[in-house]
Amino acid sequence: MELQEIPNEGETHEEGEPMLEVKTEEEAEPDHYSKLQSPSEDIYSEALVSGDPVKTRAETTQAGKPTEGNSRLYRAACLFLTIICLVLLLVVIILSLKHSSCRQCPGGWLRYGPSCFYLSTFRLSWEESRRNCSFSGGSLAVITNRGLQYYLTKVGKLSYWIGLRQIATTWTWEDKTELTESYWQDGGSTGGCGSLSSDKPAEKNWRKVPCGVSTYFICQL
Repeated sequence: MELQEIPNEGETHEEGEPMLEVKTEEEAEPDHYSKLQSPSEDIYSEALVSGDPVKTRAETTQAGKPTEGNSRLYRAACLFLTIICLVLLLVVIILSLKHSSCRQCPGGWLRYGPSCFYLSTFRLSWEESRRNCSFSGGSLAVITNRGLQYYLTKVGKLSYWIGLRQIATTWTWEDKTELTESYWQDGGSTGGCGSLSSDKPAEKNWRKVPCGVSTYFICQL
């Protein structure tokens, strides 16, 4: 039996047919590292199919920033809260002023407008009356308008010291303001302090009386 000669790699038969190429083990197996270094497009396709698309850097940055609509809403909310605070502050101020004007007068005192008045039931000199009123935190009554003049005349029954006296040649109220509107009664009277006679008409019931005379008095808070 004759042995056949095995042809070398790359040789062909005489008829021109190629011979089978013999590969080594390393040549036959693909390079696994090359697959890891060059991921196929299938990975990205799987990510898209799963519903979690890969976001670009610009999309990620844009998602972290507030939109223009949110910024406008935030500014509008701040403006609304500021207006509410100002309105509440105004309400507090108005209520405070109203509470001050509606304060309670001490027992035995009468209210007229924002002030309280006390008509004494005992008599003192003008200076003693002034000190007595100051001990209560007030002063002798200062009559600067017609309404108060008529009110004190109506509620009184006697003659009362008021906070009016003559300094040099000028009649001055206790609050240091000069007399501008007066209700002196007709007829001559002398003295450096003023009193109100509630038994006379309100238009003319002030008298000039010596300050040392003891009479009733009207205090004002």
